[in-house]
Amino acid sequence: MKLLLHASTATNAADGGRELGAEFAPQFRESVRLYLEHFGELGIPAETVRTIAERSHASLTAWAPGLAAETEAIAASTGIELWQLASVGARTEILGIAPARGAECSTAVLTGDDTAPETMQTWDWHEFLVPEGLMRAYVSDAGLNVKLFTEFGTAAKIGVNDAGVGLHFNILSHVSDSDAGGVPVHAVARRVLDEARSLDDAIRIAQSAAVSASTVLTVFESTAAGSRAASLELSPAGMAIVHPAADGWLFHTNHFLDPQLAEGDTMPDSAESLQRYDHLDGVRATLAGLTSVQRAAAACGTEGGGAVICIRPDDSLPRLDQWQTLLTISVDVPGFGLDYFAGDPAEAAVEGMSRL
Repeated sequence: MKLLLHASTATNAADGGRELGAEFAPQFRESVRLYLEHFGELGIPAETVRTIAERSHASLTAWAPGLAAETEAIAASTGIELWQLASVGARTEILGIAPARGAECSTAVLTGDDTAPETMQTWDWHEFLVPEGLMRAYVSDAGLNVKLFTEFGTAAKIGVNDAGVGLHFNILSHVSDSDAGGVPVHAVARRVLDEARSLDDAIRIAQSAAVSASTVLTVFESTAAGSRAASLELSPAGMAIVHPAADGWLFHTNHFLDPQLAEGDTMPDSAESLQRYDHLDGVRATLAGLTSVQRAAAACGTEGGGAVICIRPDDSLPRLDQWQTLLTISVDVPGFGLDYFAGDPAEAAVEGMSRL
């Protein structure tokens, strides 16, 4: 995956959409083409894709009209049909009706009194779906400076704002996921980054979204008194809040940690997700007090158990079972920055990480 950078001069989301569309029209068109093809590979009928995309965009319009206007501006400036672009924005909602498959992401966050957040995440996905990703810097409609990573067509994944709030993003799967076309979970992440000035704000924003697909947002804040974090497990059945352990560490992979929601977990390979979670738990003593590159190296060495975090494709498997760690990223909340590398933590430890 190649990462492209964009620093916006727009003063609102709609203008930002027009700006993005003008600069990255080929990338948005390619993202739409790849996802529509992927939905077909998964056996999701085109009319179902369109229905969920249109329902999700309507939900977005009611819940966050500025973000809906951004999507509409990108579509208008690129010549993409609105429902097609909205299908990428609602890709998790559409994928939520297909059987869940394989690996995804691993997140580690440390918070506590008199300390700033220390974070690390790997983003695992199909490389053939994301030849290029987007690193954005802009001013939100609420007046916050924001930096984030996302795919072309989705509102947000991982990021930070200058009010001292950051977040990581992991997909989940639940029996309550449906084709209802709720608020896109990527838009929930985006609205947290755009508006939240505290962890409490983030919780309020997330609780206000009626979603039709499951995801966890691990949100953290940095203040003069220290830092706090919580994993907000979203599902159509409700939202649960998971707090850090006594030592301040909060880990999340791709299974529900809340006991009640876990009863409806439908991730098919929960054992693999548990293995990644257990690996992070097992190396927790080695992760604190490190630079972003050092933390990535500690989480995923070049051999041994760290291989469960550094996911590399297996050419012997079918294309739809090909997974790869496409991004390693850490959020520096006090420094309002993202340290990132387009690859896995072992590679990042060798080649170093870039800074937005």
